[in-house]
Amino acid sequence: MPREISSTGQHSGSGSGRGASASPELRASHEDRDRTVDVLRVAAGDGRLTLDELDERLEVALSARTLGELAALTADLPSASPGGAAAAEVKDVLRIHQKHSTITRAGRWVVPRRMELIAEWCEVTLDFTEAVITQDTLRIDVDSQGKTLTLVTRPGIVVDVDGLALEHSRFRIRRTPDAAPGAPVLLRVELVGRKSFGRVVVRPPRRTFGQWLLRRPPALPAGH
Repeated sequence: MPREISSTGQHSGSGSGRGASASPELRASHEDRDRTVDVLRVAAGDGRLTLDELDERLEVALSARTLGELAALTADLPSASPGGAAAAEVKDVLRIHQKHSTITRAGRWVVPRRMELIAEWCEVTLDFTEAVITQDTLRIDVDSQGKTLTLVTRPGIVVDVDGLALEHSRFRIRRTPDAAPGAPVLLRVELVGRKSFGRVVVRPPRRTFGQWLLRRPPALPAGH
């Protein structure tokens, strides 16, 4: 009986050892599929694939029967070898415990599979704009007191706060301007735990000065 195929993109071991030189007719394993999913998610995080393209390729990857079918999905990507460096750096759990300081994750940081955030009177910023994403869900266990927890998102990233208890705190969310209803989800961030005496802010990246100028309404002619 065929085993159920996982769509989480997590690795099941140290690797099958089958590289690009393996015969394309060979049957693909669950691990082969999962490594290809990792490469596709990293490529989407880099902006090399649109969310629609990612969704289409993931569907094919999870039902692929041969190594040749998997290879075709990454043939036009710079890192066509599944299980590359970015995927290898993914942590199962990232633990952050700080007091009276600033916590920032920005640039090309690798999103872990789970995060434990314990912060006492710390400004916390998790910027997913350029983050490397290799799985579809990130759970953040929060125990935070004071200051602001800020999540900077991009199209395809949604934040679920149903599991977060707010005590003397406020929550504010600003939608990504170009987010379309029903668009594929690249990453779902689940906030679970407690936030007291502060704010939780979810927002898109700030516009550059050039982008702000382009969105300004045209100036009216003199005399109007």
